[in-house]
Amino acid sequence: MDFEPSKRTTELCDRMWDFMREEVFAAEVEYDSFLAEGDPHAHPPVLERLKASARERGLWNLFMPDVSGLTNLEYASFAEITGWSPSLAPEATNCAAPDTGNMEVLHMFGTPEQQENYLKPLLAGEIRSGFAMTEPLVASSDATNIETRIERDGDEYVLNGRKWFISGAADTRCKIFIVMGKTDPSAESHRQQSMVLVERDTPGLTIERHLPVIGYQDQHGHSELVFDNVRVPATNLVREEGDGFMIAQARLGPGRIHHAMRAIGMAERSLGLMVARAQERVAFGGPLIDQGVVQEQIANSRLEIDQARLLVQKTAWLIDTQGAKAARAEISAIKVAAPAALTSVVDRAIDIFGAAGVTGDFPLARFSAVARTLRIVDGPDAVHRRTLARTEVRRERPYAESPLPLAARAQR
Repeated sequence: MDFEPSKRTTELCDRMWDFMREEVFAAEVEYDSFLAEGDPHAHPPVLERLKASARERGLWNLFMPDVSGLTNLEYASFAEITGWSPSLAPEATNCAAPDTGNMEVLHMFGTPEQQENYLKPLLAGEIRSGFAMTEPLVASSDATNIETRIERDGDEYVLNGRKWFISGAADTRCKIFIVMGKTDPSAESHRQQSMVLVERDTPGLTIERHLPVIGYQDQHGHSELVFDNVRVPATNLVREEGDGFMIAQARLGPGRIHHAMRAIGMAERSLGLMVARAQERVAFGGPLIDQGVVQEQIANSRLEIDQARLLVQKTAWLIDTQGAKAARAEISAIKVAAPAALTSVVDRAIDIFGAAGVTGDFPLARFSAVARTLRIVDGPDAVHRRTLARTEVRRERPYAESPLPLAARAQR
């Protein structure tokens, strides 16, 4: 394994850091003020300015290897930088979820017509999209549970069901949803599901409410959708009937690299704030940085961030060299490890900031909410730990040692 950044990666990351320092960090106050003064789901104009600048700088659509030419390992370093400003930088570079995953689905499985109608405007940053899989009445960590029905009726599909926590739906720029539902409940469990494209203004589709996440309303929203006899052309089917589960797995693999590296970027920013606060604040006769317990918190944070980053880099390298299937266990591992590292680092930073850490004056409270949410999205930690445990049980070891005590072994 060679994690030495390529020349192109180093050059892109240098340009991205210039963009962050010159424009993105400075735009955070304008972004937050715009949303605080009116509709929390309105589109802040500053984002369009940032998007235009990102395109001019060549920092656009870098998440998709077939478009950017980057490997997953190369993109990982770039994704980490965007995590330093998660509300602005990913969208400014057109590398924000759920659009990235949806663009990958349309790129890999979409028909030429679907790509023309939806992939091209998504790649251009002209529209946004949603991915409707999670449902309120079933444990959606097991995607075979979903109950939304997608039934063929002549040249159309008819959808009935309810989805929630659908990221992106609160933003009126979200023009298209990829919806997962059951087309054949009698089929083998992983062949019951299909995906279809549903436009936002399709009759029968109602966006009922926008759900807060730990008290926060994100600009793009996490919404509850109702499908009541929603009819779409049969040509809106993504690939074939029964391919829904396979498409979902293909979509989530590389996407977890993106989430994990953005989490590491948030953790790095939190650690930087922690160090700065500890150097600046005086208590008990000296700066906090002189306290042994504070030094321990800083050291532990560095260890956890670097360990998580190396695991994500290994996973990205495996996907690049052997494919997502071969990296299945590692993909589950980073889904657990990166949010855990972020959670720990942010929690320590809040301790050192004191009351200021839980206010809106600093990004730590928001990062804390993101960290907790990441332990649920794209499959809860418990499901991924189960995957890791099952992999470990099947692992072949160079020496199979008996688990019996010495005395019991001697009697055999």
